[in-house]
Amino acid sequence: MPLSQNDWQVILLTLEVAALAVAGALPLAILAAWALAARFPGRALLHGVVNLPLALPPVVTGWLLLILCGAQGPVGAWLADRFNIRVAFTTRGAALACAVMVFPLMVRTLRLGIEAVDQNVLAAARTLGAGPFDRFFAITLPLAGPGVLLALITGFAASLGQFGAVITFAANIPGQTQTLPLAIYAALQTQGGTADAARLALCSGGLAVLGMLAAEGLAHRLRR
Repeated sequence: MPLSQNDWQVILLTLEVAALAVAGALPLAILAAWALAARFPGRALLHGVVNLPLALPPVVTGWLLLILCGAQGPVGAWLADRFNIRVAFTTRGAALACAVMVFPLMVRTLRLGIEAVDQNVLAAARTLGAGPFDRFFAITLPLAGPGVLLALITGFAASLGQFGAVITFAANIPGQTQTLPLAIYAALQTQGGTADAARLALCSGGLAVLGMLAAEGLAHRLRR
């Protein structure tokens, strides 16, 4: 069955939201992974905070985002007053919800890449006078480049299937926040929408398979 114009709109919006999510989460994920790869007091607390979205129900995560970044929330009200930016119930809000949900997955992948960097190289750079930030940006980050790419692919693929946090924080607004999972849910709530749901589910499954194949292919090349 051919895809309708509305189907293509949903697919393109899903890809846009996923791309915005991983682009926004990547800088903080790199810093968090770098911190977790080191040893310092309070690392266990940071580890718990980073992985909190994995432990909380996605609906709770979306609700917390709504409290913080909604129109009446401290962050949301500040952004609206200072920059006239609205986050909740927008495309950027859907991307933020996805970014929060995939953040722990990206940090884990990045941390593995950073920890795999040869410590002897870092020790040699330290003896030559390179500071922590110099070593990180000049040595660690370039050598962990494949891990960064893998984190991007993993985060992108995971963003495609986010539902609970997105619908709670950004709602299900066609053309603005209705990604593939939300469109499938809406179709299932409509009488006679089973065929539409099945068609969108196939698209969602196809995108997920492509994302996971890309991640697995890259991981296989890294192992080699």
